[in-house]
Amino acid sequence: MRKFLVILDESPECQNAMRFAAMRASRTSGGVVVLAIIPPDAIQHGIGVAELMRQEAEDRITSQYQVFAKWMRDSQGIDPELVIREGDMTAQLLAHLGSDPDIGVLVLGASAGKDGPGPLVSRLLRDLSGLPCPVTLIPGDLSRDRLAAIS
Repeated sequence: MRKFLVILDESPECQNAMRFAAMRASRTSGGVVVLAIIPPDAIQHGIGVAELMRQEAEDRITSQYQVFAKWMRDSQGIDPELVIREGDMTAQLLAHLGSDPDIGVLVLGASAGKDGPGPLVSRLLRDLSGLPCPVTLIPGDLSRDRLAAIS
């Protein structure tokens, strides 16, 4: 089964990327993998502190994921898979792409702001030839109706 990989973060464009991935997966009998990455600066190292901060980050991710997963199951019939990694965003994304040969498409939300599409999208666009699959960029300001029409 072909899987759509989508990044879970707290950006507004994340919602459109999630919706698009779920709708495409539903229409093509695919699956969705939701990848959340805890950045290194979110975990302070110290006795007992690092583990507590890691657990808090995982709890936030799980809570946010459950909202998207419920919508995917209820409206699209998709049961997504959650993967949580820790480290540099780009390195962890590339590592996960390399570890799952069933991922057929990377779906990323692109910011509609004047500052550009976002740091991850900007970094990946510099070296598209190094990616093992196509990338679909979803504008963060795309309406739900337009998303449904193009998926």
